[in-house]
Amino acid sequence: MAKKKAEVTVEDKLRALYDLQLIDSRVDEIRNVRGELPLEVVDLENEILGLKTRIDKLKTDLETINYEITAKKNLIDESKTLIKKYTEQQKNVRNSREFNSITKELEYQELEIQLAEKNIKEFKAQIDQKKSVISETKERLSERESHLKHKKSELNAILAETEKEEKALLDKSEKFQKDIEERLVRAYFRIRNNVKNGLAVVPIERGASGGSFFTIPPQVQVEIASRKKIITDEHSGRILVDPVLAEEEQQKMKKMFSKL
Repeated sequence: MAKKKAEVTVEDKLRALYDLQLIDSRVDEIRNVRGELPLEVVDLENEILGLKTRIDKLKTDLETINYEITAKKNLIDESKTLIKKYTEQQKNVRNSREFNSITKELEYQELEIQLAEKNIKEFKAQIDQKKSVISETKERLSERESHLKHKKSELNAILAETEKEEKALLDKSEKFQKDIEERLVRAYFRIRNNVKNGLAVVPIERGASGGSFFTIPPQVQVEIASRKKIITDEHSGRILVDPVLAEEEQQKMKKMFSKL
């Protein structure tokens, strides 16, 4: 005759739910150790990309300015050639009208040279300013790249230490979920996603639910300790377990964690 399957009691369910909570909380702890490191690495990578883009743009600006300087120098050469030509023509003028016309051309070319020289001076000042910015940006880039290398090393070290344990814990979490009826697992994750710290199942601590300041009436505490039904905190919605059960499961899970 087939052996009758043992009935799952409310206490069994409470223990299983609290075990699941302890496993998931341990995963949370591991991820908290990593903290903001992955985001810091991404932010640094984006900042470095931005700095490199800025340097490339500044270099392009320098090329454009140098092109403008060359154009202005060519203009000066052309004006000087014209001045030489007009000066020669001025020697052979036949009347004052031609003389005045050539004089105006000479003055115009002199002004063109002065303006071009002024532009070149301004362009050179821009070059000095942009070179200074490039130098500062390169220093910043070098510092950020060094910082990124350090952060990646730090993150890789933490991953190397915790990756195996985290995977083992996630496997355990999935296994434990299969041993709990589906509606309770759904309720557990709904509560876990809606509360701070991801704590969906908490023990009573000093007459209140763990992490809460709201006192639980003595009669309700007695009911929780009887482990005859699943009781939730009316303020936070968390599932409540008695301190004795919690301590027993904590010790049991502690041994399991040490073997991972």
